[in-house]
Amino acid sequence: MTIPAFIQRIWDDEIVPTLTDYIRIPNKSPHFDPQWEAHGHMDKAVALFEAWARKKIALLPGATLEVVRLKGRTPLIFMEIPGEAKGTVLLYGHLDKQPEMTGWTEGTGPWVPVMKGDKLYGRGGADDGYAMFAALGALLSLRAAQKNHARCVICIEACEESGSYDLPFYIEHLSSRIGTPDLVVCLDSGCGNYDQLWLTTSLRGIAMGNLTVRVLTEGVHSGDASGIVPSSFRILRGLISRIEDENTGQMKLDELYVQVPPDRMEQVRGSAKILGDEVYTKMPLAGGTQPMSADLGELILNRTWRPQLAVTAMDGYPAPENGGNVLLPYSTAKLSIRLPPTCDANAATKTIKRTLEGSAPYGAQVEFDADDGQTGWNAPKLAPWLESSLTRASETHFGKPVAFMGEGGSIPFMAMLDEKYPGTQFVVTGVLGPHSNAHGPNEFLHIPTAKKVSACIADILADHAAQQR
Repeated sequence: MTIPAFIQRIWDDEIVPTLTDYIRIPNKSPHFDPQWEAHGHMDKAVALFEAWARKKIALLPGATLEVVRLKGRTPLIFMEIPGEAKGTVLLYGHLDKQPEMTGWTEGTGPWVPVMKGDKLYGRGGADDGYAMFAALGALLSLRAAQKNHARCVICIEACEESGSYDLPFYIEHLSSRIGTPDLVVCLDSGCGNYDQLWLTTSLRGIAMGNLTVRVLTEGVHSGDASGIVPSSFRILRGLISRIEDENTGQMKLDELYVQVPPDRMEQVRGSAKILGDEVYTKMPLAGGTQPMSADLGELILNRTWRPQLAVTAMDGYPAPENGGNVLLPYSTAKLSIRLPPTCDANAATKTIKRTLEGSAPYGAQVEFDADDGQTGWNAPKLAPWLESSLTRASETHFGKPVAFMGEGGSIPFMAMLDEKYPGTQFVVTGVLGPHSNAHGPNEFLHIPTAKKVSACIADILADHAAQQR
């Protein structure tokens, strides 16, 4: 059986129904569900994945599966699949999910799987529940097509959406069983469109924390206090202006910028040419909202190699219908600062904290409560065999050449692996394309793209085995 035919069959008959069941499970990442152990949703998702995978690896001679559980940490699914060629390939994904988010279209919801045409709606299908199925599907398709692959290990973690803080402990615990991979395949990234294979060339880092301004110990009637007590919101707004120009969105701190490598600049221009206006039209812009620049290349650079601020939550305020005439005691804003791939996130976080907390206006209580940042990742140069393989795979299964672009999000595992295994080649790709909306409402998995990505990975694994001889 050919690889595409096998992939088509296993996705339609087995993977899509299993992912449908998975979407129903509200297994939010530990950061969003601190009581995840007591609630049991994560264990339910792991059991679903384990049951499916055990049936499949029984078809792969010598393959093993273990759900590894370190005390006090989220579980990890670990598989070893022997191969016919030299070398080791590490394939990575995760199964924990982001929280619900509001704004889902009527009839859909985060835990309500709905198939509309070729899209499966619901939380986690595309980010990143499909990854294990795509990886195993690729390996099974190689066996069906009687093609070789190297030894493969598959790691599916349950903490990625919380920053993968458990993963380093598992990598250390399993280091002797993992070995030294010469190829890493990560299926937790995005795609610029659904027309070709997209290779992620870089990932931004992040500095995140809660900025709190407190001016009172309790709320006071605004008619009595306003004009005497400074507004915590006004102070908060001014402090944020220390790090961001509110008129342009440009970050003000030099320490948050890096020099963009020439090859990445060339890829930005190539991506802008491929995508055209879809660089911004893929966003659900409201009313007459315009993008931050008319230059498509600038928009891609803003998204991949420049620092940007998003205020992702606020505290200290009642809902509008409950808001009385009260000067509120404090304001808290959750700041999410995306950092260029090669920017030192810990140093950046310290600079941001120092800038926000210094010389507080009116002597107000100001605190930027932030953990250490997460440094991004810039992919190593592609080996000639891999560059050729990517091109062939995309042409074979998508009918168009592979495209290259950095991603604006973070995958902490990539930087950690790159540091641990210098010289390793990386294939970072995914299915999060236009309107797929990971982390937001109406997240969906584009099934045809998932099938083609799985088939591409199969071809890449076969090419990797061939060049190992």
